[in-house]
Amino acid sequence: METFIEYRQLHKSFGDKRVLQGVTLAVRRGETIVILGGSGSGKSVLLKHTIGLMKPDSGRVLVDGEDITDHDEEQLISVRKKVGMLFQGGALFDSMSVFENVAFPLREHFHYQEEELDRRVREKLELVEMETAVELRPSDLSGGMKKRVALARSIAMEPAALLYDEPTTGLDPVTASTINEMIRNLQQRLKVTSIVVTHDITSAFTVADRLAFLHEGVLSFVGSIEEARRSPDDRLRRFISGGSHRAA
Repeated sequence: METFIEYRQLHKSFGDKRVLQGVTLAVRRGETIVILGGSGSGKSVLLKHTIGLMKPDSGRVLVDGEDITDHDEEQLISVRKKVGMLFQGGALFDSMSVFENVAFPLREHFHYQEEELDRRVREKLELVEMETAVELRPSDLSGGMKKRVALARSIAMEPAALLYDEPTTGLDPVTASTINEMIRNLQQRLKVTSIVVTHDITSAFTVADRLAFLHEGVLSFVGSIEEARRSPDDRLRRFISGGSHRAA
């Protein structure tokens, strides 16, 4: 299967702390891969390299066959049109309505007539079941609703890939389950390539085609859910069993 996102021997340190230590991973077009790992394991740092928010100390990052490692901000614009990102906190603009939040990237990068802009925004909000909230502000929304609006904004430009940074953190189990279902549905309906960073085992087992386990900056496992369950990697097994109470 064709590779859409590829990390080659990525190394990244902050001062004396080595956060990524030779990470190599090929993400297949159309799949959802979940990167598991505890806090501080380097998961979010890896995601940020995908759209050029961080640069590696060494190694390469490729998106859709294009080496983006040395791209400047202007060159990264085309990459960021291909790859949407759902940030952990949602990162909505408090001063804007739900409609304007989702419309923001479209106004920034395209010159749609208002009628076409309106159609596209409402279409994306409908995909995440938030079409009735167009006039509300983020302060009017629950945590789960904010995640859904942020998700609508991340797909507004119809990217080929989506990056999710801890999409269920801070949500109750019912709301988290709804977000997991939406991640799966969007992959199936939009055929997007997805990378989900999480420490939530329930979420991982719900959305993943494959799992990757990142421990202290090193990928120690990449494979299917069943292969993860049978893995001889003690740290991975403990991580999975430690999350089993959340899966109950």
